[in-house]
Amino acid sequence: MNDKLTHFDPNTGKAKMVNVADKSVTTRVAIARSTLKIGSKLVEILQSGTLEKGDAFTVAKTAGILAAKQTGLLIPMCHPLPMDCANIEISLFPDLQEIRIESEVQTTAKTGVEMEALVAANIAALTVYDMCKAVDKGIQIVKTGLFKKTGGKSGEFINPDMEW
Repeated sequence: MNDKLTHFDPNTGKAKMVNVADKSVTTRVAIARSTLKIGSKLVEILQSGTLEKGDAFTVAKTAGILAAKQTGLLIPMCHPLPMDCANIEISLFPDLQEIRIESEVQTTAKTGVEMEALVAANIAALTVYDMCKAVDKGIQIVKTGLFKKTGGKSGEFINPDMEW
């Protein structure tokens, strides 16, 4: 594992964009996850499909995919990447009073798509909040993080703290 902070110039300590010119193009995949805690009233409304604003999960999925495509514009040192695929799955777990979001992004490029997957999961979670806040202002986005990444020089990484 590389312990260096690659977005800092070692001579000046100033922020910089990493030069990926000499990196190999490989297939890279990243999976990020977010978990939201919700109240029982919202669970009932989501299960019955009677949310006044409409289908929160479809809107959140669309927002997450759109956000992944904009990551290079949102995060200053993040390279704009061509995405081969972006997918978001959103599931309700009534007994746990949880909504779980998983975003998966794939590219064939010189740098990874971890940030795209994380942005997608976060924006999907925030969109669920926005769609549902009239019913439950106490919604909490309790956990977001990178679950898995593959490709590139560092190979595969799995974060056991993000397992469900």
